[in-house]
Amino acid sequence: MRHQTNRPLVSTSDEQATIIMHMRAAQLVALFGIGLMLTGCGEGANGNSALAQQNPGKDFVAPVVFQAAGPNIASIQSTIDQYRTALGATNNGNAPGPLASGRREINWDGGGSTATSVVGTPFTGFLAIRGALFTTTGTGFVQAPLAGLAETFHNDTYLTIFQPFSPQRLFSPIDSNVTEAQFFVPGGGDAPLPATSTGFGAVFTDVDLPDGSGPGDKNGNRKASTLIECFGTDGGLLYSSFVPASPGDTSVSFLGIVYLDARIARVRITSGDTAPGPNDDGSHDIVMMDDFLYGEPRPIL
Repeated sequence: MRHQTNRPLVSTSDEQATIIMHMRAAQLVALFGIGLMLTGCGEGANGNSALAQQNPGKDFVAPVVFQAAGPNIASIQSTIDQYRTALGATNNGNAPGPLASGRREINWDGGGSTATSVVGTPFTGFLAIRGALFTTTGTGFVQAPLAGLAETFHNDTYLTIFQPFSPQRLFSPIDSNVTEAQFFVPGGGDAPLPATSTGFGAVFTDVDLPDGSGPGDKNGNRKASTLIECFGTDGGLLYSSFVPASPGDTSVSFLGIVYLDARIARVRITSGDTAPGPNDDGSHDIVMMDDFLYGEPRPIL
């Protein structure tokens, strides 16, 4: 069965500013909704393009969606700036939590490092300091500049088809195209408390395949290559949507969502339609990731 769900979709700076203003107003008066929503119809992860679904036991609230794609960083910069404001104006960096507001960001650049770093799974490098644990169905992860990606995946074409959003390094699973993120309270040492976040967003580069199937797959099975899925504390799917595409080498894309309360416990990212290694061509859409942004992890009550 196809699911159609109304969702507030934010694609321009004016629309984003309006949505954020109403989100703040709603938070101040403790409403479980947003005063102004731009509504669109979408379809979900079972062959659909977007799905918003709430965990049992909580009132349904559709997230606000921020998305943009284009040939250069300027194409997505204003959308990401608006998304940062919606998550929380303060970047909490490595400050111990729990904190009442703000956001966390991971840009994979290690303070300006240009070294290639390969780690196994689970990847715990940001668990204690920023409350994020990463796993993959593959053998591990790589943080690398373009030359490091080409070396890691033994493919020199990777030198010219990707573009970092924040210099210099990009992020990717190895031997897989699936990354999972789970949230914890930052500063928890060896036994951090599980947490939830108000939102999650990520930057991608070289997403070539849009969702071209059409309603009811009228154009055939022409699915997009890159997907973000958000899950609640009970494992139920809260939201799923394909990442917008911008065909052509070195393009950048962004997709992020935000709720009024912290309800996202885990995120699954499918980056591209196959694991990195092959050429990015008509048979494969190879995608790399850059900055991750998420609301301050809050302890599960």
